[in-house]
Amino acid sequence: MVRVLDGVGLRASHGAVTVLLGANGAGKTTTLECAQGLQRADGGTVRLLGEDPSRASPQLRARVGVMLQDGGLPPSVRPLALLRHVASMYSSPLPVGALAERLGIDDFGAVSIRRLSGGQKQRLALACALVGRPEVVFLDEPSAGLDPQSRTIVFDLIRELRADGLAVILTTHLLDDAQRLADYVYIIEGGRTVAEGTVAELTAETDADGVRELRFETLPGLTLPPDLLPHLHQLEAEPGHYVLRGVLTANDVARLATWWTDCGVMPSTIALAPRSLEDVFLDISGRSIR
Repeated sequence: MVRVLDGVGLRASHGAVTVLLGANGAGKTTTLECAQGLQRADGGTVRLLGEDPSRASPQLRARVGVMLQDGGLPPSVRPLALLRHVASMYSSPLPVGALAERLGIDDFGAVSIRRLSGGQKQRLALACALVGRPEVVFLDEPSAGLDPQSRTIVFDLIRELRADGLAVILTTHLLDDAQRLADYVYIIEGGRTVAEGTVAELTAETDADGVRELRFETLPGLTLPPDLLPHLHQLEAEPGHYVLRGVLTANDVARLATWWTDCGVMPSTIALAPRSLEDVFLDISGRSIR
């Protein structure tokens, strides 16, 4: 027997967006499946709205919305027909027309699901998860495959769900999205919860100023001497656009300015960024591909 989870602990609250992060194989999907009742945990305690989700009653199921990463959508059905069918299973669903308009489903409502793009399927899956007016909603990669306009619409909708008092639990590989949406974050590694907190708590830096990245634009091909700032990771993102990553101090910036002066160059842009959620995640999970 393979032990997939061993020490995962998390709690999601109403009126908050809880984000679950982890590298491939860390245990995110298994955690969510146990929380949703799709798998039964061999040990520990799992409660969803006060009940064991693996023995969920129809009444409990009606209070929970689930958006699966692969959609789970029947390929031969048309989107609006499917959404109306799902809505018919609930006693007080959201108005299908308004929800379809909000998520742009009207634009492709008469096309079979197999012909939809990935982003269109994501919007339809989200609508199916929300149409029953759930109290808790699980969203697996809700922004995957969405164009910028659709992402904005989905983010606004998630914020409205939070404001309406729903407990929103989501996973995402897009750490910028997590940083924008999360009220509380859990990071899973090797089947365990290894870090948790608000974005501000997780990104808080114990160093003097906490800057993790410096970007500047100047002459293409300008190469920093390796011994100038050896503790920083350096790369030329594109010709003339340079990135320094690591924990920077005021001293580092001063040394860099002196080097610019010695080279006789003046950067056209300079930008400093604090430690991000991506920095935290990569520090914990490593930077190699899995």
